[in-house]
Amino acid sequence: MQSEWLVKLPLLQSVIKKKEVLWCNPLVEPVATGLSKTHLSKDDITDASDRLERFAPYLAKVFPDTDTGIIESPLTPIPMMKRELETTYAVNIPGRLLLKQDNALPISGSIKARGGIYEVLKHAETLAIDSQLLDNAKDYSQFDTPAFRELFAMHKIAVGSTGNLGLSIGIMSAKLGFDVTVHMSADAKQWKKDLLRSKGVHVVEYMDDYSKAVEEGRRQAEADPSCHFVDDENSTDLFMGYAVAGERLASQLKAQNITVDEEHPLFVYLPCGVGGGPGGVAFGLKLAFGDHVHCLFAEPTHSPCMMIGMMTGLHDQVSVASFGLDNKTAADGLAVGTASAFVGKTMEPFLTGCYTVEDQTLFMLLKKLADSEGIWLEPSALAGMIGPVQVTKSKLPLADSKYATHLVWGTGGNMVPEDEMKDYYNHTRK
Repeated sequence: MQSEWLVKLPLLQSVIKKKEVLWCNPLVEPVATGLSKTHLSKDDITDASDRLERFAPYLAKVFPDTDTGIIESPLTPIPMMKRELETTYAVNIPGRLLLKQDNALPISGSIKARGGIYEVLKHAETLAIDSQLLDNAKDYSQFDTPAFRELFAMHKIAVGSTGNLGLSIGIMSAKLGFDVTVHMSADAKQWKKDLLRSKGVHVVEYMDDYSKAVEEGRRQAEADPSCHFVDDENSTDLFMGYAVAGERLASQLKAQNITVDEEHPLFVYLPCGVGGGPGGVAFGLKLAFGDHVHCLFAEPTHSPCMMIGMMTGLHDQVSVASFGLDNKTAADGLAVGTASAFVGKTMEPFLTGCYTVEDQTLFMLLKKLADSEGIWLEPSALAGMIGPVQVTKSKLPLADSKYATHLVWGTGGNMVPEDEMKDYYNHTRK
């Protein structure tokens, strides 16, 4: 199979050699046309947004750091980092550079706080309605009462994760009172396992990769009628939780007087593992900004599962191992060998492209961002940072616009222990 695809797609030769490459999606088309090919719609995002609003009083009560109970992150200009990128790569990046700081999201400190927490809340709401426990005359702070916790204690939630999704599912589920289990792959960080256990979460460890953890978690959950399995590869609920980010970003850009239209394009760079988080966010962005937003996924050179899946059109029928790649990367959240077919197929008409980044580049960018802006991200979250360089050098349409906005999605980092973050920072000196 490998030799056939190398003839059809010469770029795969560079992918196999673990080079940093950019792939432009030949199937991207106008949003209106793309929407006709999916069952998902703006109404689904509105439903998710409304549900999160209903839960705001509960979240504000049990997680005071959410303030209003709305889980959202800052949108931060990073002009000094832009200069660092231009100097390092000898390129002029037209327009402005912003960082969407999902590393600062409350509760679980990563982009997974969007989809993961949303799916748990939706499941809790469904159980409460089915049990006729929900009082429509009261706000959702009623979920923080013994009656609700007793109900949820009779139900289980499970998920397979490399780390950050497990944190969001585990912390939220345990707070509500669910019996929750996180199945974690071998590359998951010890501090994430320890944190989950400190919250009363069951952590099951595997000496294998992400796919094995998901497979085993799904198998065990299917055998237990009381268990809800959060499926990062196939969950529409997760996807919609992420997609709400589109309308919220639109509000943030408006507040900063930043226009997005034909003359003022928006380029967004999203680190990608199995695809759920970046896929959901990108879908929400396309519905919010239409054809004026251009989304690209960023993956490690050793784990470009989404790029390979979309390039070949085989999605989850092909893995990085099919092309001799080992799926070994310091970007633990992106260490995924097989992409979500649901996400890949959904994003076919919407995604501008994918690019790859070496681990050493991630550590270098981590240090530069900390030094220039005082912002600390985990290695996987830096995958988006080289995106403006890749796009500028590629001569993609509108990439040379002086009115462009380049937005890097900073997917996680705030919960990383200080000593671990220092090790990341010092990695470039080794």
